[in-house]
Amino acid sequence: MITSIFNKSKPINFILVFFITLLAFIIARIGQVNEGDTLMFVIKQVAVLFIAYISILLLNFIASKNSLTIKNNYEILLFSLFLLLITQTTSQSNVLLSNFFVLLALRRIMSLRSQKDVKRKLFDASLWIAIASLFYFWSILFFGLIIFSHILYVDNNIRHWIIPFLGVFTIFVLSIAISIVCYDSFFEICNITPQVSYDFSNYNSLKYLIAITLLFSFGIWSSIFYLQNIKKQKKAFRASFKIIIIAAIIGFLIVTQVPEKNGSEFLFLFAPLAIIISNYIEIIQEKWFKEVFVSILVIIPFILLML
Repeated sequence: MITSIFNKSKPINFILVFFITLLAFIIARIGQVNEGDTLMFVIKQVAVLFIAYISILLLNFIASKNSLTIKNNYEILLFSLFLLLITQTTSQSNVLLSNFFVLLALRRIMSLRSQKDVKRKLFDASLWIAIASLFYFWSILFFGLIIFSHILYVDNNIRHWIIPFLGVFTIFVLSIAISIVCYDSFFEICNITPQVSYDFSNYNSLKYLIAITLLFSFGIWSSIFYLQNIKKQKKAFRASFKIIIIAAIIGFLIVTQVPEKNGSEFLFLFAPLAIIISNYIEIIQEKWFKEVFVSILVIIPFILLML
């Protein structure tokens, strides 16, 4: 039943996905009720929720535009369920904004496939990732995605290799200029905290252990079939599928590297993982197994809300 609903793109799918996202958003903020009911607080929360919704639509656009999924909405369903699975991913506005800019960069990177306006697309992608790093430093690792896509899509023109670095340098210079003008300090708005921590003790709770086990077990299993399925894709789209795998690896690296492991860091893993698992769902032949597979992904986040 669940698979029949999301098997094709329908308006009702987006309504259900937005409801799940709203639920995750509310659950994450139950403990913040005493923070105040001021108008400014409400406006800020509505703005952050809007960013989450736009991120979902952007993910859907990237998947459909690049034929990463076959005209269904599994990827946005999974993305919203992942938000509900680890609700802390919606609690940090800086992480949500950073992930939004990473998705904008991913959109520009994918568009390199057309080989049109290559210089502008490389520059735009590096700009978005540099801006993302201002909100959450470790998202700068996604700059590696530009380098990887450059190898797949672009020729060996030396100017094409220089452009991404110019984009990052541009944001760096602008952020310093704004810091000097507004705060009389060089690095006030530069959130540069390159500390690393491998202390995973914050994940030592039943909810985290179940959530992480679900993400990685389903993700790794789906990735095996995803990699095998790349060869079956049209040659023009194979690079896009490879980029998603690299994005998932970078998202995993961010989870392992960040110094403050509060759960929000998993957000960078959700978009590529949602696409990878969606691809596996599409190729499952046994209807009963597909239903069970998707049902587990749907039911577990709601069960964890009761723990």
